[in-house]
Amino acid sequence: MKVISDFYLRNNFRMHFIDSQPVSDSTLAPVLICPGLSETAEEYTDFLEQLLPRRGIVLSFRGRGRSDSPIYGYDLSDHIIDIEGIVEHLQLNSFHLFAYSRGVPYAIGFVNKFPGKPKSIILQDYPPMHKRMHEGWADDYIKNYLIPYQRTDNISEIAVRGIERDSNQIRFDNNISIPILVLRGMKEGSLISDEDVVKYKQLNKECEIIEFFESGHDIRNTEKDKHLQVILDFIDRTELNRS
Repeated sequence: MKVISDFYLRNNFRMHFIDSQPVSDSTLAPVLICPGLSETAEEYTDFLEQLLPRRGIVLSFRGRGRSDSPIYGYDLSDHIIDIEGIVEHLQLNSFHLFAYSRGVPYAIGFVNKFPGKPKSIILQDYPPMHKRMHEGWADDYIKNYLIPYQRTDNISEIAVRGIERDSNQIRFDNNISIPILVLRGMKEGSLISDEDVVKYKQLNKECEIIEFFESGHDIRNTEKDKHLQVILDFIDRTELNRS
């Protein structure tokens, strides 16, 4: 699959993204992807191919993958700026927003700031909140996850320690007017509780909740076919209802 792998500048540092535009249908609204905490754009190339002929764009957030690691700036507002940057760079005026795990609060924050930009938002297995990381989280995350799972190239130590230092606890309460799809794993490891489902319904009473009974947190890999079909069906319905 021929894709664009390139960079855009945001606040004097480089941000990496991958874009399937060369092989996509320009008449379809693209999907912009916000990866999870230690994920990189490269980890979504298979998903970009699955989305075809619809265009898919995925960024590596600051401190992840090939994106630069600023010394400071790892709170919610800073990651929203990363999304703003790719939207402005590619001049995206109408698109669907997909987010996984820690990418979920970044996407919700973007929608709250720019409610007229995305056509819909798809949120995978994370509560509607931005979590503050407790003191000592960075050391534990590096020692017990990044190193043993060989993911130290995915997210820099600067970013991990910046997230611990800068992150604030934020609960989202503003109504979201665009269609919302929430993908919830039902096995051990899922990060969405029954209480979180209620809170999502408070953000948008027509919010769709789809449960994946064979999955915990990593739905995209454990129920790949269903995951893709649910997303494509939701996007098709959203566009049909707005046409």
